[in-house]
Amino acid sequence: MPELVLQLTRAGFLALLWLFVLVALRVVRSDLYAASGMRPLGSARRGKTRSGRGRTARQLVVTHGALAGTRVSLDSRPIMLGRADDSTLVLDDDYASTRHARLSLQGEEWYVEDLGSTNGTYLDRAKVSGPTRVPLGVPIRIGKTVIELRS
Repeated sequence: MPELVLQLTRAGFLALLWLFVLVALRVVRSDLYAASGMRPLGSARRGKTRSGRGRTARQLVVTHGALAGTRVSLDSRPIMLGRADDSTLVLDDDYASTRHARLSLQGEEWYVEDLGSTNGTYLDRAKVSGPTRVPLGVPIRIGKTVIELRS
């Protein structure tokens, strides 16, 4: 009987170890795809996957933070985000830098770029390290402020 218990414990531990490895690989994979702005095959989010295709962004909407409900109409000019008075969207947020981030149109797509801010810019929980494509409806977080592109 003790031999059987020992073998079952070993098999259970091995199964748990493989489960941990698979979960860790899934997290790394999702982080890599989030950083590149691409979506992994077979992991489409319901409702938001098709919303960005074939439609262009017309508005920048603040969804959370001190400016919640604010809308900025988009044209071809870049949108400057930060605490500076000459920013397109002036953020009254202690975690935002003076010149925090820039949204710019390249072709038909909008890209967000962190401008060397102290606390970083996040696109759907992934830190932005360079110009990153912004799909419609995906949240961009700057401190306590969350913004989205909408059509």
